[in-house]
Amino acid sequence: MTNEDYSFQTRLLHNSHKIDPATGAVSVPIQHASTYHQADIDQFGKYDYSRSLNPTREALEDVIAELEGGVKGFAFASGMAAISTAFLLLSAGDHVVITEDVYGGTFRMVTEVLTRLGIEHTFVDMTNLEEVRQAVRPNTKAFYVETPSNPLLKVTDIRAVSELAKETGALTFVDNTFLTPALQRPLELGADIVLHSATKFLAGHSDVVAGLAVVKDEALAARLGFLQNSFGAVLGVQDAWLVLRGLKTLHVRLLQSQQSAVKIAHFLDAHPLVRNVYYPGLGHHPQHALQKLEAQGPGAVLSFELEDEEALRTFVSHVKIPVFAVSLGAVESILSYPAKMSHAAMPPEDRRKRGISDSLLRLSVGLENPDDLIADFEQAFSYTKAGTTVK
Repeated sequence: MTNEDYSFQTRLLHNSHKIDPATGAVSVPIQHASTYHQADIDQFGKYDYSRSLNPTREALEDVIAELEGGVKGFAFASGMAAISTAFLLLSAGDHVVITEDVYGGTFRMVTEVLTRLGIEHTFVDMTNLEEVRQAVRPNTKAFYVETPSNPLLKVTDIRAVSELAKETGALTFVDNTFLTPALQRPLELGADIVLHSATKFLAGHSDVVAGLAVVKDEALAARLGFLQNSFGAVLGVQDAWLVLRGLKTLHVRLLQSQQSAVKIAHFLDAHPLVRNVYYPGLGHHPQHALQKLEAQGPGAVLSFELEDEEALRTFVSHVKIPVFAVSLGAVESILSYPAKMSHAAMPPEDRRKRGISDSLLRLSVGLENPDDLIADFEQAFSYTKAGTTVK
């Protein structure tokens, strides 16, 4: 039985870097060296300078490639470094079709940086495949998918978009941060590049900032590897080791958090003070069936909308257990306010057009007992006057 025959849960622990071949250590060594002695003037060894390749970073890159089913992984200094470097595969005059409900940092990169480089874009509702098709231009070179999307948890048909991309000779990028390869493997659905903010569920402990990319074929790996080395936004070795350690518990963390998220989503969905709940694990979610088809679960992130901003402020000021902060995917539950946190880079009119209201909260469910979270939410809601919301 080989590593490839193991379940995903087992491969998190038993992969190509299960032990250090030099010592038998069950933890990947942290190699701090920035440069490496070369024995011959004409033939350099595998490692020469750590921006180009480092053994500790390489271990993480190998493991994420194995888990995503790709040929090569790349570790970056942040999720945005991974996304930005992937966008550098494009050239002036190229065009990107991108999901309209996208992380604010990606929105900022596309609208304020790529435009200066002469790269055009069109935002579309990627749940509407006809709208996606109509956005295609002769110079379309990439489709950028975020599914489930941030913060409204819209679900895109990765296979359908990837097929459209192939018809037009374009690449498909998929941000897989919310689900990780534990629940969704975009490369198996036809995507060319899968991207992660490894800061989130992959590392999982709110103690590292990191980004990852995995590609499907060797030619694309060579192109992205050249950009990684040229741009130089590589992940440091201590952070690479922390992500490797976090990966070992990914399955159990995400399983527990997802189970709790389902329970909390149903609680919020039935609460009279909650206007809307956005979570693909709910039966009334517009893409509930699609999520079940292309992923192994709905994940541990949900968003919910209160009556108005005043109700939101009252709720946030009284809730006790979740930390109120940016980011997600940690062992502790994190409550975020997209309008002023993850999507602050998006102008108010663009947020409103996408349905990101000033009364929307995003919840990343952690490892607390869900009943404790529900009780905490209930007491926070008790300070808010009942509105006139019609469920």
